[in-house]
Amino acid sequence: MPPAPQPKVNRTTVPWGAGTRQDDFGWLAGGGPEVLRVLNDERAYYEARVHQLHSVRDELTAAMRGLLPDADVSVSFMRRDYTYVTEFRAEADLPCLARRRRGADGPIESLVDLDAVARQEGSSYAEFGLTEPGPDDRILAWSVDFNGAEKYSLHFRDLTTGQDLPDRVPDTYYTGAWDATGTRFLYVVPDHAMRPWQVREHILGTSTARDRLVLQEDDEAFEVTVHATRSGEWIFIESRSRDTSECWLLPTRDTTAAPRSVAGRRRGTEYTVDHAPWDGGDELLMVTTDDAPEFRVLAASTETSGPWREVVAHDAQVRVVAVDAFAGHVILTLRRDGLPLLRVFTRDWSASYDIAPADEASTVCLARVDEFDPGAITIRTEGRTTPAAWWDVDLESGGRVEVHASAAPGLEPDRYAASRVWVTARDGARVPVTLWRRKDVPLDGSAPCVLYGYGAYEYVFEPEFDAALPPLLERGVVFAHAHVRGGGEMGRSWWEQGRLLRKRTTFDDFVDVADALAHDGALGLVDGRRIVSRGLSAGGLLQGAVYSQRPDRWRAVVAEVPFVDVVTAMSDTSIPLTVNEWDEWGDPRDPEFLAYLAGYSPYDNLPLAEGRPPLLVTGALHDPRVLVREPAKWTMALRASDPGQGAGADSDDPTSPGTVLFRVETAEGAHSGPAGRFGHVDYEAEVGAWILAALL
Repeated sequence: MPPAPQPKVNRTTVPWGAGTRQDDFGWLAGGGPEVLRVLNDERAYYEARVHQLHSVRDELTAAMRGLLPDADVSVSFMRRDYTYVTEFRAEADLPCLARRRRGADGPIESLVDLDAVARQEGSSYAEFGLTEPGPDDRILAWSVDFNGAEKYSLHFRDLTTGQDLPDRVPDTYYTGAWDATGTRFLYVVPDHAMRPWQVREHILGTSTARDRLVLQEDDEAFEVTVHATRSGEWIFIESRSRDTSECWLLPTRDTTAAPRSVAGRRRGTEYTVDHAPWDGGDELLMVTTDDAPEFRVLAASTETSGPWREVVAHDAQVRVVAVDAFAGHVILTLRRDGLPLLRVFTRDWSASYDIAPADEASTVCLARVDEFDPGAITIRTEGRTTPAAWWDVDLESGGRVEVHASAAPGLEPDRYAASRVWVTARDGARVPVTLWRRKDVPLDGSAPCVLYGYGAYEYVFEPEFDAALPPLLERGVVFAHAHVRGGGEMGRSWWEQGRLLRKRTTFDDFVDVADALAHDGALGLVDGRRIVSRGLSAGGLLQGAVYSQRPDRWRAVVAEVPFVDVVTAMSDTSIPLTVNEWDEWGDPRDPEFLAYLAGYSPYDNLPLAEGRPPLLVTGALHDPRVLVREPAKWTMALRASDPGQGAGADSDDPTSPGTVLFRVETAEGAHSGPAGRFGHVDYEAEVGAWILAALL
């Protein structure tokens, strides 16, 4: 039997809007041995229920690992004389940061081997936070997290000796930048709620206790980042909420100077900048929402930061994502018709050409090139069934040459087909959906389907190769990604239509896509009786919502690290992300938002016990983004509201209707799952085996 829900005598007071309420399972927020025991019991129950799937899991593991080369190298970024690469050595699970001289076929020089670092720490988990070579490529700033909590220990490695300097800064966050001398490094630290709020400066060879505060962001709705410009002359410090930002300039030659704000801060106006030190005019280029909901491009003198002038005709149908300045050209990253696009302009903006993805199911992006006058830039192309390839593009001619491609032994990309369809949602909006299948699997309403979704933060899941997908496609499954509102696939307006008091649009879109894809729906492409829905984090919220709203639609639901206790989480300012997230979900201290959030929060809107599809929930003890209490509380509440306690109608079948399983990581593990290439596919094989058991 499943672990028994705890009796209501453990009821706890939890935050709720501007006040509090009693919560039967609020005690799970307290931590301690009792909570850990419950989590361990849940993991043991999960392992017992899925034991019969081990043979399928092992088959999938072998197939997925078979698509990973024994050793692999992928381009990480370009800087001066070197190409920095991510290298997986033979049989290594974790990557190594390495480099080789540009234009040379010589040996790769290993810089930091995470596999070796993790072994020294006695951990199976290790993730880089930042990797920033100094201005002379002699000292490398690098940081590492050993348990998935996203607090990184910052180190400085002498690349001539391969040894770390004594300097070590604990509990840092993402992003960092060197000064011009390579002796001072600016880094970011989070506050008690894991909000990156301070930029500090460390001087090599000094005590970290003497590190200087450069900038502090006191507004809890904002998060800070820091990075150096490609020109090497400035450091940009950026503070950003969901719809407002401010950027400061700091000269690399004197980081003790006071940071200078570029354009101040105005509520509802976002901007990012890049530096263009061109002959005849030292300029800043800005991408901003000022008078342009889908952003526009402006320019101004670096010295005065104004007046700003528009340099590219604004197109309200094209989302401007980023601007990157080079010595003779400017590259805009755009989104048009739901797809990425690179547009290369001459420096005077008089001529341009586009670099588009290969098809509707592929992506193209500018690789990181930390050199202002490279002559050629590097782009990356990729698809879910096509491994990544890197191309050098001559900026003058637009001609490209492939310089590296990731290997996938045994993969036959021509076996798979990808296409895009459009679903008309209930309010008339056209929602794009990308489909992948084996070519001989018909789209005639007979094939099973995994439907994936996210839909939040204007985030776009660009298609990346995943060794876990072809083995599922080989078993006749159609994989569909619904690009629902709340994401950014169709631009800023797509996000605006799926956040705050319009958040339910995200859930409606997902259900509408499933109904249209089903054999008896508008498109009739897949078997509507065999659709498994899946999503992670905010996508896990999506799964929780549609699990409650339309339990009849799904053969099974996979909710990974799901954000499901929405009102309590958004009412608790002591936990990570809350205040910063009010611009995404709403502040429940406002009665209108409280009522709206309470109306869809999965923890507060459990479906009737009868007719629930099987549910697989995941969580991680060290996850700082969706605290493990959320999936744990949801699991407990579902069990308590079901006379069968989530065991399902047939407890020998792990995908029996009504089954609730909670796969929780109580050791090392991050928000997005295990670290390492093998850890990733092993996890995917587990989830895939459960999905196949439901579908086939």
